[in-house]
Amino acid sequence: MARNVIFLSGTILIGWLAGAGIGAASDRVQPNEAAERVDRMLASELPRSGPSALLANDEVFIRRVTLDLLGQSPTPEDVVLFSVDDGAHKRQELIERLLNDSRFGENWGRYWRDVIFYRKTEERALFSAEICAKYLADELNRNASWDQIATAFITATGDVSERGNTGLIMAQGGKPEEVVSEVSRIFLGIQIQCAQCHDHPTDRWKREQFHELAAFFPRVAVRRDMSTQPPKFTVVVNDREQFMPRRPNANQRQIGTPEHRMPDKDDPSARGTVMQPVFFLTSQSLKTGTKDSERRDALAEWITSTSNPWFAKAYVNRIWSELVGEGFYEPVDDLGPDRQCTAPATIDYLAARFADSGYDTRWLFHTIMLTEAYQRVSLARHHPDAAPFQANVPQRLRGDQIFSQISNLFGITDSGVPAGAGARPAMMNRSPRFQFNSIFGYDPSAPRDEIAGSIPQALVLMNHNLIRQGVDARRGILASLLGSIKNDDELVIELYLRGLSRQPSDEELDVCRKYIREIGNRGEAFEDILWSLVNSTEFLHRR
Repeated sequence: MARNVIFLSGTILIGWLAGAGIGAASDRVQPNEAAERVDRMLASELPRSGPSALLANDEVFIRRVTLDLLGQSPTPEDVVLFSVDDGAHKRQELIERLLNDSRFGENWGRYWRDVIFYRKTEERALFSAEICAKYLADELNRNASWDQIATAFITATGDVSERGNTGLIMAQGGKPEEVVSEVSRIFLGIQIQCAQCHDHPTDRWKREQFHELAAFFPRVAVRRDMSTQPPKFTVVVNDREQFMPRRPNANQRQIGTPEHRMPDKDDPSARGTVMQPVFFLTSQSLKTGTKDSERRDALAEWITSTSNPWFAKAYVNRIWSELVGEGFYEPVDDLGPDRQCTAPATIDYLAARFADSGYDTRWLFHTIMLTEAYQRVSLARHHPDAAPFQANVPQRLRGDQIFSQISNLFGITDSGVPAGAGARPAMMNRSPRFQFNSIFGYDPSAPRDEIAGSIPQALVLMNHNLIRQGVDARRGILASLLGSIKNDDELVIELYLRGLSRQPSDEELDVCRKYIREIGNRGEAFEDILWSLVNSTEFLHRR
């Protein structure tokens, strides 16, 4: 299908073009140049009551960037070598190296898996969660563009146990209303689902516009095959003219329907009004009766068009928030022309440059991480009246990141056995990574100030078998370190480097010395020191 020209409403399009500085032809901007421009624009847009925070030191920076990109801490050797490196461009070189590490795709594949599945309406969709994460990891590691990834999810069909891009449709059970709500929220940052039953209470979107969007997906369904164990689920398309009738509001949706019908609010039992597929942002439309492939191909094309600013803004806002600690829009998935934005000219510029890059996700990570806004020290979330983006903000680690921290510290695999020992399939079914993500995981789209610790999380860190075994002075990594490092100060430093990616302060080192003397048993004292590091707030956060 040839790319269509999208005519946005005048205020949206003019503001986008003017604020972003787009002309007839835009050249790709290098990350360092874009980062410098972003910092200048932020300084201009956001008046400060005081000076911005200083840049983070090397130990904080390498842990931050490694956790952000790879989902785990750097090794002690990496921390030391980075700290003694006096190269002028070492931070940029580190970012570039980590972006080309396969763990980048694995970490962010898990992130987007959580974005998709934390708001699932079909519980059995968990069958496909890890397939989806693996698909995303592979796509990100081959540097697939964000529009390619979005298109693959919007147009997906096939066996959900084999095709990871079916994850979004499977997570919503193939129901058009739920699918388009998530497509809009994730890829546009617009919560149009609030207009499903009535006009949106705080945005301009009308109820008819929601159901016109749902009209792009009526012929899609999730089919279940109970002859296999576990059951097999497939995203199917039914473009036949004759359809088996479906009960209104059915919970199980095995086949599609010819067209989407908007329910009658006064008579829910009525068949409702047949809706024409119309994209609410641009009013572009298709005729009723259009085949499914044409519907979803057109919708994907209109959503990802560079003429549609919200596609780029939604991704930029989300990644900026993950890296800097607060977004231009909060929450990260609630954007739109009627929403308040912090530094609108800056996000317009950054989103336009991201679009110019061909929606190159690595380009965006690289650019944001080169900004001073990203590289400053982290401070607690600012008072609502204070200027934002004057410091980085601490981020609580996701469940996968916490498990990666623990597995690296204690030298274990995802199956919970020592590295190299191998794992049986039955053990993998009880994966500690899955357990930790179930306990420590959270919806990545939720505001960070709503994420808090819990008693079950504290109990896991205090008593889980992996923790107890990991801090045991008679075996594992601690036993090895006790045998190879005889100097107590050196061993304390080693544990801090392994656990927190930094050396202890003089005060911390002095406290450890006194504790070792007080206990009188070297092994027992270092068990307690290592346990305290794992249970520290710093271990659970990226700062």
